[in-house]
Amino acid sequence: MYMILTKKNIVFIILSLALIIGFTFACKHFISASKNTNWGLSFKKQGERPTGNATPEYLKEFNSYFIAPEGNKKIYITFDAGYEAGYTPKILEALKKHNAKATFFIVGTLMKSNPELIKQIDEKGHIVANHSMHHPNMSKMSTMEDFKKEIEPVEELYKEITGKDMKKFYRPPQGIFSETNLKMANELGYKTIFWSLAYVDWHKDKQPSKEEALNKIMSRIHDGAIILLHSTSKTNSEILDELLTKLEKQGYTFGTLEEL
Repeated sequence: MYMILTKKNIVFIILSLALIIGFTFACKHFISASKNTNWGLSFKKQGERPTGNATPEYLKEFNSYFIAPEGNKKIYITFDAGYEAGYTPKILEALKKHNAKATFFIVGTLMKSNPELIKQIDEKGHIVANHSMHHPNMSKMSTMEDFKKEIEPVEELYKEITGKDMKKFYRPPQGIFSETNLKMANELGYKTIFWSLAYVDWHKDKQPSKEEALNKIMSRIHDGAIILLHSTSKTNSEILDELLTKLEKQGYTFGTLEEL
């Protein structure tokens, strides 16, 4: 049985193919964040770069990153901090020993309560970045006015403490975001920074052992990794020197987010 291709059939086939290609392209680049999305990663093989629930190409449209470009034998170390648990000085010592510069995403309430800590981080050459004023679910901020209320006070506090303008790096609290948030952060001049490697280190009373933490991180390390750690973790303060040593032995160097 043969189909006679009329002009109408040809137009229908072309339109159908266009829709299929367009849908495939959209799915390949982005799992919808029109409402709200929790940042997530998928690791397929040890040592390989993970897949995020939004691609590097899609995120770059909004000046956003979760991993450095391929062929990059560098590691980017970042810390999130909503309060101070007494471990930051030891973390800073380990970073200094390895001449590694990190980015600390700080919640505004911590800046307000502990300005001396912020000065210390800044004076040692690390980046102090924006993690919002109160650590809310930022995907609920649907207007620029509401978004600014969580972003601008942090900038002002940093300026008061250091006398400097804050470098424009922002991490959504809990990794919850929307496309609207990405657009608003970009309009304010920020790079939104997610991560390509993290582990459960934030439970104060349920800290992993040093062996568990090192195994978890080293089994997933990859070129161009943006590592998320919490400076409130006792385990992180205990393993950081050894972790950086292991990474150096594998040929990694430490970059800063300004290189992205």
